[in-house]
Amino acid sequence: MTPSLTLTSGIGWNSSSLFSKYEFLPEFIVKRNLSVHSKLNCNKFPQACVATTSEPLLVKAARGQPVSRPPAWMMRQAGRYMAAYRKLAEKYPSFRERSETTDLIVKISLQPWEAFHPDGVIIFSDILTPLPAFGVPFDIEEVRGPVIQSPIRDEDALKALHPIDLEKLNFVGESLKILRNEVGDKAAVLGFVGAPWTIATYIVEGGTTRTYTTIKSMCDTSPHVLQALLSHLTEAITEYIVYQIKSGAHCIQIFDSWGGQLPPHMWERWSKPYIKQIVDAVRKKCPEIPLVLYINGNGGLLERMKETGVDVIGLDWTVDMADGRVVRCAGPRGHILNLGHGVLVGTPEEAVAHFFEVAKNFNFDAQVTEEAKLVV
Repeated sequence: MTPSLTLTSGIGWNSSSLFSKYEFLPEFIVKRNLSVHSKLNCNKFPQACVATTSEPLLVKAARGQPVSRPPAWMMRQAGRYMAAYRKLAEKYPSFRERSETTDLIVKISLQPWEAFHPDGVIIFSDILTPLPAFGVPFDIEEVRGPVIQSPIRDEDALKALHPIDLEKLNFVGESLKILRNEVGDKAAVLGFVGAPWTIATYIVEGGTTRTYTTIKSMCDTSPHVLQALLSHLTEAITEYIVYQIKSGAHCIQIFDSWGGQLPPHMWERWSKPYIKQIVDAVRKKCPEIPLVLYINGNGGLLERMKETGVDVIGLDWTVDMADGRVVRCAGPRGHILNLGHGVLVGTPEEAVAHFFEVAKNFNFDAQVTEEAKLVV
């Protein structure tokens, strides 16, 4: 395991990531007022959307505030490398049951918290979880992974879409509330969504793909259909993000996992505008909440990612932190420790424990003092 001082998150079918705050991004500014335009009742969830005097270390780092040590957590920190997870998965073999049942979501999400006490606790879920709530049913097969029996590729298929029904995602909201109560401000509760382009790849292709042939063809052959799909997804994802925040999430990660499959000029047209719409809309309703953007294979998109307006930019494991213009490549402002590849299956739990122990014993002030002694 090779550590890097970065911010990470990762749930999905094939994602690995590193994240770091850019020095050329504006620091996150805490605003006390809530938008009166919010469709959801903020008073029901007084702990969310409101800055508190005692906030998790990860939230402070995501906002660009100085911290004494790098907050640490791991992508895939709740997963098959843990014996407790494997035992539970044997009892509940269906991934959708595990990720759509409140008790199981909470139990799995808290397994690494109870074992290692990371600085971030991400909800156990999937970027495809909200699809049935706006008209796109899907199954998950053991070998093929997610399968959408009725892909959307023409105007008639668009008719199946409807506004997101958040009641059908009650298990997500309830899980986040419980997680927030369980960890309090001792760790950040992390929610996440898929970006419109990434979600659209599954809906158009009918599942996972290595070539993205159909959706890339639609960019030229049926741009109006693709635009309509992306616009609908943008509205649904925006509401889903706000719902997660109101339910207790401290931070939200936007996964454009397959945005890196597009050349920069195409990402500029088919992904960036929709992400920016989401960021702008969420910021009006919950301006205090840090938003993170991650793209798998994002080396050629770093400058464009900044233009979406997110608070934190994700660097995948192939990007040198210096290329990302990170302050001193790792320092006391805006960095969160993680792994570029996440926790791989077969990783000893003792190694994970050691990772967090080293992270928690690190101190930026002590490091500066030690370096000063060496210079003298």
